[in-house]
Amino acid sequence: MSHPSSEEQRLRAEVTRLRAQVAALEAAAKPGLPAVSPLAPKGGFPDLPPVAGVRLAAAAAGVRYKGRDDVMLAYLAPGTAMAGVTTRSATRSACVLDCEDKLHLTGHDAEGAAIVVNAGNANAFTGDNGRKSVAAITEAVGATLGVPAERVFSSSTGVIGEPLPHDRITAALTQMKDGLQPRNFRAAAEAIRTTDTFAKGAGVTLDLGGEQVSIAGIAKGSGMIAPDMATMLVYIFTDARIAQADLQILLRDLTDRSFNCITVDSDTSTSDTLLLAATGQRGPVLTPGTEAHDSFREGLLKVMTDLAQQVVRDGEGATKFIEIRVTGAASDSEAAIVGRSIANSPLVKTAVAGEDPNWGRVVMAVGKAGVTADRDRLSIRFGDVLVAEKGWVASSYREADGAAYMKNPELVIGVDLGLGDGQATVWTCDLTHAYIQINADYRS
Repeated sequence: MSHPSSEEQRLRAEVTRLRAQVAALEAAAKPGLPAVSPLAPKGGFPDLPPVAGVRLAAAAAGVRYKGRDDVMLAYLAPGTAMAGVTTRSATRSACVLDCEDKLHLTGHDAEGAAIVVNAGNANAFTGDNGRKSVAAITEAVGATLGVPAERVFSSSTGVIGEPLPHDRITAALTQMKDGLQPRNFRAAAEAIRTTDTFAKGAGVTLDLGGEQVSIAGIAKGSGMIAPDMATMLVYIFTDARIAQADLQILLRDLTDRSFNCITVDSDTSTSDTLLLAATGQRGPVLTPGTEAHDSFREGLLKVMTDLAQQVVRDGEGATKFIEIRVTGAASDSEAAIVGRSIANSPLVKTAVAGEDPNWGRVVMAVGKAGVTADRDRLSIRFGDVLVAEKGWVASSYREADGAAYMKNPELVIGVDLGLGDGQATVWTCDLTHAYIQINADYRS
């Protein structure tokens, strides 16, 4: 029996090495899961307009991930007004509690501000250690950038219940300070991702009083999405001139029209935070009731809606984007409840995933919502296809029409309750096997 030559041995070793490398790459890619959501916006991350008074940076601190940026830092010029909304979860994180306290502070608007965000560790359910980590990070950021710690807002996202290695974040601050750039939105958006398959950004440029005003925002979120205020993490920047009190009122109102209209899996995060910074460096002073304020409001809602819908489009394992339009409810609030009941129904979402026009599941979701409904006044549409009306399947409905419509990647489910003028829109996605795979492997 002949022995393999040294060259044969080398080739066999090389084949073994390559096989191991391929296996590792396949494991890292989680076979069966797309690298990027099929619902991601075409064209990739948008070219966001620069915002006067805002500079951003990102760094690889190694909080949990290796070989990628996982911390972002934003410096905000003196005179910046800060507004925000946070989760109403009873188990919200130390970062959220700290942001809530700082948003209520007044008298510091003349000074600069900062936002620091890490991915991989939520710093939630970490007791006193969590509070100490927040204090260590915000004080270090303040010292590095020359802003008061009371004006440093921090967020953390990732695994719950593990101590945050905050020293890794503070060790990266000098590097990030040196790397602060006005248009670094994509790097910042990439750094705050966890299970997101793409970085999320949106922006507009407005003409207010003959002067250009910019709004630019980034977001992260893919799972644990059923906001009770915003989404997982969202940061929006503008150089508009607007008083803090007016900014806060505007943000709260528009949040209910955007981020509070989305759901992926009915789970509200411990870390949900939405911060809006207005540097006050461009345009006229925006006063409620003026044309300039109305234009700014419209632009801000556009950015917030875009970001909210991108979160749904990146829903873990999603293959379908679903808009649920509820009309004819007794009130807008009851319409929203019905919309959420449909959007959060696993039976509805799995039927959509299977491209099954099972309108009976929509009927079920309306009935369980707990608000006023009348079977004999209810009508249901899949897009332009009238499926059911007056308590029964529509005489014009053909199952083949419903099945054909369900093959579209973007769907509209219309429900009219026939009771009043109440209406609401909710955005969601389907529920697939990939959602289980992603969340079963989340900490491994």
